[in-house]
Amino acid sequence: MHRGVYAVGRPVLTRRGRWMAAVLACGESAFLSHLSAVALWGLRIVRQGALPEVTVDAGRHPRPRGVRVHRSRAILDGDVTEREGIAVSSPLRTLIDIAPRLRANQLETAVNRADRLGLSDPVALLAGLEARLPTAGTALLKELLERDSFRLTDSELERRFLALVGRAGLPLPDTGTVLHGYKTDFHWPALGLVVETDGLTYHRTHLQQARDRRRDQAHTAAGLATLRFTHSQVRFEPDYVASVLRRTIARLEAA
Repeated sequence: MHRGVYAVGRPVLTRRGRWMAAVLACGESAFLSHLSAVALWGLRIVRQGALPEVTVDAGRHPRPRGVRVHRSRAILDGDVTEREGIAVSSPLRTLIDIAPRLRANQLETAVNRADRLGLSDPVALLAGLEARLPTAGTALLKELLERDSFRLTDSELERRFLALVGRAGLPLPDTGTVLHGYKTDFHWPALGLVVETDGLTYHRTHLQQARDRRRDQAHTAAGLATLRFTHSQVRFEPDYVASVLRRTIARLEAA
């Protein structure tokens, strides 16, 4: 397959066999990376004909034919693991490496898939980014995670929402009221209005989603108006949130 690398027992290698051969051809401490790692982890479909991509330390210069070699000065502990017998970049390192080569929606899809496959989650990814030097990949991944994943504690999200309500000149709600067996985030009893703010946008289990639906249905069945805003909307679209609140409160006051 390459100098010093042989396929034994079968004339045609699988894709994983070609990846393993590429890593072995690049020598000690080499590991599968970038789009090849994405495909091995199952984070994205990569075309079959793509060259294997391998990362080595910056001081080494292997050049096996048919292999795309990347050299890196920043290979941290935990960046390299093993999957199906192949040395490969960790899910975090893989996402950092490919972030500059993907559109925002493609990167988000890869992050979501890592979450669904149990490889990592947005909170763990953000924590891992804190220990790394800034690069184009870390900046893109951090921007996505800070916007679309759990970032604020319940109390921080509550304070942000209440500040938004105050700036909009709207009456302040009660917080933490238990209604119909559920603790509400915000409740305007005189208006019959309940607002829930989701601390998670896409990192949510089916069980959590089902519980939220039952909560909303219980309030609606009791005659309450219910609004639900995501953390992303509260943090990045405050004018929109305030507009929806203002229109809803005006309608309820006129009823």
